[in-house]
Amino acid sequence: MSARPVKHSLTLRGHRTSVSLEDLFWREFRKIAEARDQPLNQLAAEIDAARGDIGLASAIRVFVLQDALGRKSG
Repeated sequence: MSARPVKHSLTLRGHRTSVSLEDLFWREFRKIAEARDQPLNQLAAEIDAARGDIGLASAIRVFVLQDALGRKSG
């Protein structure tokens, strides 16, 4: 597992963009999308629409962390 961010391409509402996340975040992000029976791009687009003025990579990291914390406390 790499601690360095890894760049992947996503398609958000028909537009390609690159996002750099650490392997751990990519794995957990994919798991969340699979658990929701939702394509990764669709979940990323939802996060993108709700992120406000923070970067998409940061918004995804926060989303993944909130999901993990919710599973522990829920």
